[in-house]
Amino acid sequence: MVRIDKKANRLYVLDTNVLIHDPAALYQFEEHDVVIPMTVLEELDKHKNGIREIARTARQISRTLSELTSEVSFDEIQRGIPLPGTGQTGRLRFLCYNDLRPLDHLDDTPDNRLLAETCRLRDERPDASVILVSKDINLRVKAAALNVPVEDYLNDRVFSDSDAMIDGVKVYTPTRDGKSLWEALNVEVQVERVDHHTFYELSGDMPEDWHVGMLVSDSDNGADFEAIVRELTPRSARLQLLTNYRHHAGVWGVHAHDSRQNFTLNLLMDPEIDLVTIAGNAGTGKTFMTLAAAFQQTLDSKVFERIVFTRAPIPMGEDIGFLPGTEEEKMSPWMGAFHDNMDNLLRDEKDGTSSWSEGATRQLIGSRVQIRSPTFMRGRTLNDTFLIIDEAQNFTPKQLKSLISRAGRNTKIVCLGNVGQIDTPYLTANTCGMAAVVERFRDWAHAGHVTLKSVERSRLALAAEDLL
Repeated sequence: MVRIDKKANRLYVLDTNVLIHDPAALYQFEEHDVVIPMTVLEELDKHKNGIREIARTARQISRTLSELTSEVSFDEIQRGIPLPGTGQTGRLRFLCYNDLRPLDHLDDTPDNRLLAETCRLRDERPDASVILVSKDINLRVKAAALNVPVEDYLNDRVFSDSDAMIDGVKVYTPTRDGKSLWEALNVEVQVERVDHHTFYELSGDMPEDWHVGMLVSDSDNGADFEAIVRELTPRSARLQLLTNYRHHAGVWGVHAHDSRQNFTLNLLMDPEIDLVTIAGNAGTGKTFMTLAAAFQQTLDSKVFERIVFTRAPIPMGEDIGFLPGTEEEKMSPWMGAFHDNMDNLLRDEKDGTSSWSEGATRQLIGSRVQIRSPTFMRGRTLNDTFLIIDEAQNFTPKQLKSLISRAGRNTKIVCLGNVGQIDTPYLTANTCGMAAVVERFRDWAHAGHVTLKSVERSRLALAAEDLL
């Protein structure tokens, strides 16, 4: 983005993709005026037909604009419609020129008409800063080349570029002078045992970067102390020791190799945690551990009745086109991660064979597993369900909200993703649904997040993550 010297009075011209990305964008510019050109209204009209998400969003925006204009006169529309929630100082304006002249040497396209409308408004309003807001990178580059003030839409960012998504983990490794975890914290500690669980009551000044549901450990590998923060105030905290899933006490035959993996299995098996988000690079074991915990609690302990597995059907490359068959058959090409992990979970370590290829095994497990498209999840209520949302970074915050709000009685939801592998247009590491869920639920006592670090696939996969 080009640095802009802004005046006190500002007019923000919104591109179509901003409104489709965030239908509430009209109300996000505080006391400043929002301008919608006629070109944007025409593009919204083209998008409104159909059942796709973009069509539903376009219709929602049209209804919002209709409500804003229904109770005002034509003169009030010309002066600007007061926007609720902006202190009645921000106004909505429409931009319509009957004699708009296109910019020299540019074709008559919607983007170029939008640039021409913004340039003319800028010339007509020298008293204000006229700023074009767009999610389209190419349009922003063209605007900058034409000396048109332009910005990306920033309000949807969960955190700034200088920040990073929380790890969910705080490791206190011994310092050079030999200071331990408790010396580094400098707090008073009381230990109590309640219902076979050990709790640590801490009093003193708590670290500012702590949050509820966070792992506190004294080492990444071979830790002597691993606990989850259950309660937290500025002057006190309540920590619960984690179960050690490293050796004999595995989850469906899966054992943790380090503190982060042990924390992950604890979150997945904890009945007090309703929402788990697991981030990490490819090969860190996100899906593998989640499926192991799901089958442990569905087939063995029978905490849940079924497992629902879904993911965003976004292709990494060229789309393969129409797929015939039922919903599960259509989703099958996207479920490679599920089948690969099932093959590994059911593999005999002695002879290397896997029972996943056997019809009886598939029938038994298939009776408890449903593979569903997120497209058809709207309106459902999932009771007694372990819901796994794979590739959560490819969902928008609104889409993930519609999935998480499906949770009914006795339902646990696990979101898996890697914000470094986003295939959905206009989504970034700090605007995707995964980032929004992690940040919004960071202080909720029944949610937990962990970022896995160690790649478990092979030395080649580990080298690829580092070198490519």
